[in-house]
Amino acid sequence: PKRYGEMCYHDNSLVSASLEALIQHLVPTVDYYPDRSYVFTFLLSSRLFLHPYELMTRVCHLCVEQQRSGDALLDKIRFREVAPKLVQLLTEWTETFPYDFRDERMMRCLNDMTQHVARGDEVSYSWRAMQQMTQRLIKRLSALGQYEEAVSALSAVAMERPASLKGRQAAGQRGDVMSACDDPFVLAQQLTHIELDRLSFIGPEEFIQTFAMKDPLENHKVQRSFSSRKTSNLEAYINWFNRLSYLVATEICMPVKKKQRARIIEFFIDVAQECFNIGNFNSLMAIITGMNMSPVARLRKTWSKVNTDKFEILEHQMDPSSNFTNYRTALRGATQRSETAHSSQEKIVIPFFSLLIKDIYFLNEGCASKLTNGHINFEKLWELAKQVSEFLVWRQVICPFDRDRRILQYLVTTPVFTEDELHLASYESEGPENNMEKDSRRSLRSSLLHRENRS
Repeated sequence: PKRYGEMCYHDNSLVSASLEALIQHLVPTVDYYPDRSYVFTFLLSSRLFLHPYELMTRVCHLCVEQQRSGDALLDKIRFREVAPKLVQLLTEWTETFPYDFRDERMMRCLNDMTQHVARGDEVSYSWRAMQQMTQRLIKRLSALGQYEEAVSALSAVAMERPASLKGRQAAGQRGDVMSACDDPFVLAQQLTHIELDRLSFIGPEEFIQTFAMKDPLENHKVQRSFSSRKTSNLEAYINWFNRLSYLVATEICMPVKKKQRARIIEFFIDVAQECFNIGNFNSLMAIITGMNMSPVARLRKTWSKVNTDKFEILEHQMDPSSNFTNYRTALRGATQRSETAHSSQEKIVIPFFSLLIKDIYFLNEGCASKLTNGHINFEKLWELAKQVSEFLVWRQVICPFDRDRRILQYLVTTPVFTEDELHLASYESEGPENNMEKDSRRSLRSSLLHRENRS
């Protein structure tokens, strides 16, 4: 590798550097602006080493300091020349990582810079650009706040569930998923709406913050209040996956008649197939997961009435063996289709999300962030950025399908069984087959009865 001061390059690509040099490399000057891919990569991963607020303070400070000559008039002229580049950097930051600015200190720093730019030139382009940038940022943060409130309100509605299995079956007139929507294609489209909505609110930095939160530096209070919100949209999205799996299992275990249960299984297999065709791998995997839960899998008499050919093909596609090799091939195919898409429908790629997180996690765990000489391993940061930037492309697809409020409402609010209730419902549908299942049913009945009496 070639060294330039504190930075090492290999084949013109930055491979390692000291933290100081990396921060300096981010600071624009009159005749220098950092490469866009560098800006994204460093802003994304810098939080492994220092708080975004610390980085922002240092960058702004360096940018101002470098224009100081001791002559006030000259300083003003020089700052006016560098201001558009600083504004450009802050614009990239606020647009790609807006959630960093939920920290009041970040907002204060941004306002200080706006004033600094204004002092340089009140009517300048740079000052107007700073104001527009701040307005867009505030709009994005308020949309995020509304989204988070909506998600927690939906969770609250879904939690107000009938206390027991009997309550739920007595209310059996409430209908099932097929009374809300009996067209697998339409249901797959509505699932895709939910997926894309929730994906669009995940900040790229949330992937990195999952590791950064284990950081010993994070023990003082200011940061802790910030931490709890650092990965909340990513967690909400994983909760949605779990909800969909439980919803599928609930719908299958609910009906008293075997024929109806078989119909619902076949319906969900068709929905899963449509999700696969759309490129919605996350809903596909959630449906398969729901169907493989033991309360559903044990319904042998029900499954005997189902043609499982299609289901077996889908399971094969999402088979975890050899590190999900079949799924990864399908994902590559969907990504290529998306890159050459002629319609917004062909652009849709919704990855199996838990695996994406796991890949990024192992990439982070698999090699050190710092080298023995104290330098930061920038090769690793390039790799992290590559994975996350692919996600950003998928995240910005606008869902092309018509929304159906009634179906969406059903999917996100209809009550679902807990694990215990699922097992019990399964035993009510098809009685225990051996002594172990009989014991299991007996203890589930008494514990659920005990819970009902308490509530």
